Amino acid sequence: MNRREPPLNTGGLMLALLLLTSCAISGPTPAPTSIPHAPTPLPPTPTVTGTTRLLFVGNSLTFVNDLPGMFAELARSGGLEVEVDMSAQGGWTCADHATSAETVDKIEQHDWDFVILQEQSSLPALADQREEQMVPAIRLLDEKIRAGGADTVLFMTWGRRDGQPGAGFQDFSEMQRHLQAGYMELAKELDVWVAPVGVAWQHALAREPQSSLWQGDGLHPAQEGTYLSACVFYAVLFRSSPEGLSYRGGLPEERARFLQAIAAETVLEDPGRWNIQ
Repeated sequence: MNRREPPLNTGGLMLALLLLTSCAISGPTPAPTSIPHAPTPLPPTPTVTGTTRLLFVGNSLTFVNDLPGMFAELARSGGLEVEVDMSAQGGWTCADHATSAETVDKIEQHDWDFVILQEQSSLPALADQREEQMVPAIRLLDEKIRAGGADTVLFMTWGRRDGQPGAGFQDFSEMQRHLQAGYMELAKELDVWVAPVGVAWQHALAREPQSSLWQGDGLHPAQEGTYLSACVFYAVLFRSSPEGLSYRGGLPEERARFLQAIAAETVLEDPGRWNIQ
């Protein structure tokens, strides 16, 4: 008997052909892509009403290029009302200010919202001197500031351009690391805010190593350095980005925009890092 092949199952064949055609047209199913994490939200920007009054206490790192005045112009360009004053003498430490009748009178006799304390350039990085001089002086000044109803803000300055080898700091980065540690230790003890100006300088230099932040002496701020400092204070005190503000401190627009962005990133990406509540 001749064997015949079994008849084809035409229904099944048609279904298979349809499935193959569908796959050929649509192509392989793409692998699922990961969903990027949402950026960390910025803290809510407080509604600023009325006039914000600030007193800057420090030395030449504050008065060179008139940091208080530059900050005030920056704030006004953002539609904010501010009044600023300054008690600053060349080379002074916070211990000098704590025993100065002029500084103490300014702290006690005016209705400030914030008092900014800037220590001498090296002292916060030197553990022994910090404990003997800076810590007791800032404790005393903070008591007077709080008694007047204001808030203390520590002005974390920048390391010297070439470090301070005689004190054990071989370059800017090493000195900045010790300055940051000194300011943050005290800020946590006293529960006060820090304006991380020196860290913003560090970030600017990491992005653009040729940034002109220092004057020729490698210590005092050039115009760019003071403008970046003002932008940091804006971000800290108003918890708002200075990006897009029209006041540029005499700098070209591109440079001002770069420094505004660095300040915003340094402060607002993680305000809690600087003890800002």
